[in-house]
Amino acid sequence: MDPWLEAGEDALRQYIDARAVFEALEAAEKKAAEVRGGMIWRTVKGHEYLIKTGADSSQKSIGPRNEETEAIHAKFVKRKDADEARVKTLKEELEKQQRINRAVHVGRAPDLLVGILGMLSRLRIAEHFIVIGTHALYAYEAAAGVRFEDGALATRDVDLLWDTRKRVQFVSQMRELDTTMLAALRKVDKTFQLREDQPFTAVNGKGFEVDIIRREARDNDDPHPLRLTDDEDDFWAPQAPRASALLGAKPFSVPIVSVTGKMARMRTIDPLDFAKFKRWMSEQPNREPLKVSRDKLQASIVERVAKERLAPGA
Repeated sequence: MDPWLEAGEDALRQYIDARAVFEALEAAEKKAAEVRGGMIWRTVKGHEYLIKTGADSSQKSIGPRNEETEAIHAKFVKRKDADEARVKTLKEELEKQQRINRAVHVGRAPDLLVGILGMLSRLRIAEHFIVIGTHALYAYEAAAGVRFEDGALATRDVDLLWDTRKRVQFVSQMRELDTTMLAALRKVDKTFQLREDQPFTAVNGKGFEVDIIRREARDNDDPHPLRLTDDEDDFWAPQAPRASALLGAKPFSVPIVSVTGKMARMRTIDPLDFAKFKRWMSEQPNREPLKVSRDKLQASIVERVAKERLAPGA
C-alpha cells in the first residue's frame, strides 16, 4: 500500500498550468532585472550626456549625445517597456491561476511557509537559504503529484540552512536593502520575534517558528558565532552537525502551492539525500523519541517516492 494519496486529475492538470505561468513569470522577472534602473539625458555645461541609473541610485555616464547613444537609449527603453509589460501580464495571469488553485484544492502547504519563500525571492536572497526540515516534503509531493500522510508533515517550524560560503555577498545585499532578516520576516507576519533563549529562532503570535542554522565552522575565515547582518537585534546562526553535507547535496527546486492557492519556489535538497539525512538523524542518541519515529517515517516515504515517482523513467 502506498504511503500517499494520488492528487486528483483536476488538481494535477491545474498545477501543471499554474506552474507553467509561475515559471514564465520567474523568467520574465529575471530578464526585466537586467534592465533595472533607467537611462536619462543630462545637460552638463551645455552638452547632453546619456546617464545609466542603477536600482541602487548609482549613476554612470554612457557618453555624449550622438547617433550611437541615442540608439542605445532607444533600444534600452524599448526593451524595458516590453519586459515590464510582459511581467505585468504574467502577474495578472498568475493571480488568476492562484484563484483556480484554491478552487480545485491544488495545494496544502501552509500560507506562512509560502509567504516566507516568496519574500526571500522578492528580496533576491533566496539563493542563500535551503529548506532542510519537514517542510521540504511539500516540494517532493508537489513534484510527484501525491499527498503524503498527515503524520509525516506534522510540524510548526521551518528550518532554513544559511549558506555561509556566500555570507559576504548576503550581508552586502542586506545592506543595500537596508533591512535585517528579522525585519524581512516581519514583512510576512509582523508578530515574529526572536526568542530570548534561542536567538536563531523567530516565533510568531501563533507559535510558528523559523529556525536559521549554518554549517560547522571550518577555519578563521569562517567565524562563529555569526550573526546574519550587522544589526545587533538580528538572527544568530548556530552550527548544525552534518550541515556541510546538506550544502553539498544535489539541489531540488520546485514551485509549491499553499492552501489558499498562492505559489512560491522552494529550494531544498534531493529527496534521496533528504532520506539519508533523516535516517542519520534518527540514529543520534540524543534525538527525542517522538522525533525519531517521524524521522524514520519521513525517510521511508521520501525514499520511496523518489525511486517510484521522481527518478528518471519512473
